[in-house]
Amino acid sequence: MKPEPIVALLGRRDEPTDGVADYCAWLGGALGEFGYQLETVRLDWAEHGWNAALADLRVKAKAWRGRWVLLQYTTLAWSRRGFPLQAPRILAVLRTSGVRCGVVFHDFGPAIGRGAIARVREHCHVYALKKLYAIAERAIFPVPLEKVFWLPAAHQKAVYIPVGANCPETPVAAHTRSTEAKTVAVFCVTSGPRMATEVENISFALKRARIAVGPLRLIVFGRGSLEANSALQSEFSGTGIEVETLGVLSPEEVSRMLARADVMLFVRSEISSRRGSAIAGIASGLPLVCYAGHDTGWPITEAGIIPVPVGDREALAAALERVLVDGTLWASLADRSRRAYDQFFSWRAIATRYADTLGKPAEDSIGSAASKQTEVAHIR
Repeated sequence: MKPEPIVALLGRRDEPTDGVADYCAWLGGALGEFGYQLETVRLDWAEHGWNAALADLRVKAKAWRGRWVLLQYTTLAWSRRGFPLQAPRILAVLRTSGVRCGVVFHDFGPAIGRGAIARVREHCHVYALKKLYAIAERAIFPVPLEKVFWLPAAHQKAVYIPVGANCPETPVAAHTRSTEAKTVAVFCVTSGPRMATEVENISFALKRARIAVGPLRLIVFGRGSLEANSALQSEFSGTGIEVETLGVLSPEEVSRMLARADVMLFVRSEISSRRGSAIAGIASGLPLVCYAGHDTGWPITEAGIIPVPVGDREALAAALERVLVDGTLWASLADRSRRAYDQFFSWRAIATRYADTLGKPAEDSIGSAASKQTEVAHIR
């Protein structure tokens, strides 16, 4: 049977890594099992301008008639300065070409800031999000729908599908944790003004934990890790805590680094099912000590996480210490991460949800999602 083609439509590439492109590559590989073939197409509006890019899209869309095209939405993929007002024009072109339009909302809320320009930008974000939702036949969100404040009361075409890890899962036999020093992994550090706060949070937690745990090693990799190196080295100078900063790694190298770790520390705001860096820790069967907040919900809470309120460093340090000292707790959390990954966050589980969503009418998709959550609750 010939695979059914689907198009993932991407905007401007992110640097130094493009998580959305990686997401599409992993998703495409998993969808093959369900009779779909995902093709990634990039709309070069930033290079050629919007009118030329949309004209080119009209030509391409002639071959996509009757197919699903999934617009991958992030604010900066479709705007240089955070005003993505052109994005709805893309769906308008596709709809007039007879394409079945879906939107994957990797960014599902406005960027919050201070000042008049920030308020205008926030208004534009919400306008663009609502317009995209109105035009689309399917809307896919990486967080539970109750977290998306702007959705209408009747939102039958909205579907919740968590993101997966953009790296291979780590089998239990592949773990190479040291018996001499406990290892804490941090995957990605936020650039800009938030970096200093994240470094301070990491430092506070590890220094406190070391008193009870003994020798500690910190490995930091992914986006922002090299930029944070100087601050990290300064924070841990003279503490006896070994620090490695490794930069952006290949997916296979990410898995190998996580296999060296005893626990993942997640302080990039609150943990949620849209955070691919956190999902990588779950895919590696690690316990996660993390901040939790509004976006934290089922099924990320099924994984082996110890959540504490955002900004509570004392609770963060205490949770890290507990995981590293209590072997029984560690084993229980690691097992929960492995089971949650298999059930919710593996690419096969995600592709199953996509196949269900794209193959049924909108009202059936929501019913299926609700019934699956009910089934899981009943099993637990």
